[in-house]
Amino acid sequence: MIVKLLRLASFVICLIVIASFVLFAANRTNSASKHQTEKIAGTPASQSSGSSTKHESGVHKAIDEASQKLTSPFAGVVSGSSSEWLIHGVKLLIALAVYGFGLSYIARAISIRV
Repeated sequence: MIVKLLRLASFVICLIVIASFVLFAANRTNSASKHQTEKIAGTPASQSSGSSTKHESGVHKAIDEASQKLTSPFAGVVSGSSSEWLIHGVKLLIALAVYGFGLSYIARAISIRV
């Protein structure tokens, strides 16, 4: 029973962290595309293309909050970086290693001992 619970938790946590990264990447590429279009057209950059104003759905916000809580133990690893892509990427990789590989390894070890 505990083995199945650990595997399910591992899967759900990895899904949340991956979904949060995909939403981040989509948001960043969309705002970069808008910025470049405005730059080419010669119009002044609008406030909506910046990262300071976020228009998120309830699901998007819930995924981001859950991911933030799950990856907060790893925040110190990349605290000195100013690149949002590096911060999100490293947190994703560490979370996948710890929660994906780590919890699966523990579940496997428990199932072998039982």
